[in-house]
Amino acid sequence: METETLVLAEQLDFSFLALFWRATLTVKLVMILLILASVWAWAIIIQKFLDFRRVRRQDASFEEAFWSGEPLDELFETLGPEPEGPSERIFAAGMLEWRRSHRRDGGLIPGVQQRIDRAMNVAITRETEALGRGLPYLATVGSTAPFVGLFGTVWGIMHAFVEIARSQNTNLAVVAPGIAEALLATGLGLLAAIPAVIFYNKLSADSDEITAGWEAFADEFSTILSRQLDG
Repeated sequence: METETLVLAEQLDFSFLALFWRATLTVKLVMILLILASVWAWAIIIQKFLDFRRVRRQDASFEEAFWSGEPLDELFETLGPEPEGPSERIFAAGMLEWRRSHRRDGGLIPGVQQRIDRAMNVAITRETEALGRGLPYLATVGSTAPFVGLFGTVWGIMHAFVEIARSQNTNLAVVAPGIAEALLATGLGLLAAIPAVIFYNKLSADSDEITAGWEAFADEFSTILSRQLDG
C-alpha cells in the first residue's frame, strides 16, 4: 500500500501551473486576483521611482537657477506659462500672486504676503497629491493581499477535506495535492503584500522628503519677498 502511494505521489505534478489548473474555480479567481494586484503594484513602484528621480532632477535644476542671482522677474518670464517642474510651479504661483497684488499706481494691495503664502501652499498641496498618487494602492495591497490569499487557502483546504471524505481515502497522494493548491494562494498573497509594504514605506518617506524640500523653498522665497515688501 505504501509503495502504491509513493508511486502515485511521484506521478503528481506539483508545478505552479499544475497546482493552478487543479484548483477550484474560487481558488483560481483568488490566485488571478493576487497576480494582477502584484503586477499592478510593481508597475506603480517602478513608475514612482522614475517620477521621484525626475522630480529631484527638475528641482535641483530650478534651485540652481533660482540661487544664481538672476532677477526673479526674468526667471519667471523664462519659465513661461506652463512650468515643467514642481518647484517651478510653486515659484510661479507665488510670483503670479505677487504681480497681481500690484496696483496700477505702483502700490501694493494690503495682505499681499498672506496671499502669496496661501498661493504657494495651494501649489504645494497640489504637487504633493500628484506625487503620492498610487501610494494608497500599495498600502491597500500590503494590508489586504495576505487575507485574500488566506481566504483562498481556507476555501481550498475545505474543498480538499470534502474530496477526502468522498473518496474515503487519507493517503498522502490524495491529501497533498489539495493542501498544496490551497497553500499556493497564501504564498501568492504574501508575494504581493511584502514588496507592496516595503516600497510603500520607502516611497512614502521619499515623498515626505521631497515635500519638505518644497516647503523649505517656499519659506525661503517668501522671506525674500518679505524683505522687498519691508524695503
